[in-house]
Amino acid sequence: MRVAIAGAGAVGRSIARELIMNGHEILLIDKNPDSIKPERVPDAEWLLADSCEMSSLEEARLDQCDVVIAATGDDKANLVTALLAKTEFGVPRTVGRVNHPNNEWLFTEAWGVDVNVSTPRIMSALVEEAVTVGDLVRLFTFRQGNANLVEMTLPADSPYVGKPAGLIPFPENCALVTILRDGQVYVPDAEQPVEAGDELLFVVSSDIEDSLEQILAPGAHRG
Repeated sequence: MRVAIAGAGAVGRSIARELIMNGHEILLIDKNPDSIKPERVPDAEWLLADSCEMSSLEEARLDQCDVVIAATGDDKANLVTALLAKTEFGVPRTVGRVNHPNNEWLFTEAWGVDVNVSTPRIMSALVEEAVTVGDLVRLFTFRQGNANLVEMTLPADSPYVGKPAGLIPFPENCALVTILRDGQVYVPDAEQPVEAGDELLFVVSSDIEDSLEQILAPGAHRG
């Protein structure tokens, strides 16, 4: 897969390294000459150019890319890059980095963004995930389907502690994806009991998150 990354700072380079390790072809684009450091990611292509300029994106052969990641530190530049990639070059998948949480509402399909990644939101979600028990914590939103990846640490007073996962009356449009326990990842099994302190990860529709929370931790939400 060919992936173009706009923004060759620390974030862009880190993404590039991970994708290269997974066998993908990477192009890093940045308009700042000081950011062009091929020795930092020697297996990537590098281009000194402005990703907000049509001529630069033509030079980058964006029409041959499967994915464009707009990962600069400027939200305006990320939006313009995603919009041009989607509308002018027909890139199948675009990912936009959100630097300022107040701008997150702009990073939608209307601006050519298929998936937005908000660093502040991710960090706050990780903090919540680390300290909350009995509350659903939203980790990620899937733009295409009105569904979220959510997590709950199962409280000790849940009525389903010690019972098989198959006996839990999960609502419709809800799927238990995995169970994290003692540093291990478990594939959900109908016969496997859930335990207090388990981290349960679900893909669930937004409108039934409250119902799922009430089922698993009714004691934490009385009144």
